Amino acid sequence: MNKNDLVHQLAERTGLSKMDAQKAVDGVFDLITDSLKAGNEVRVTGFGVFVVSTRAGGKEIGRAHV
Repeated sequence: MNKNDLVHQLAERTGLSKMDAQKAVDGVFDLITDSLKAGNEVRVTGFGVFVVSTRAGGKEIGRAHV
């Protein structure tokens, strides 16, 4: 499911117009993004946890040397 699918399903299930559903989806993602950028974690009970993590870089494979 992608973002457009979420908007479509939200509009169907709630009776919102697609424009209002788009605003709602964008608003939720904006709130999550802003919170993560501020260094916070976002915990949605029954759904999951969003957190920014740092991991070691991977090994480059197949890079041509010029």
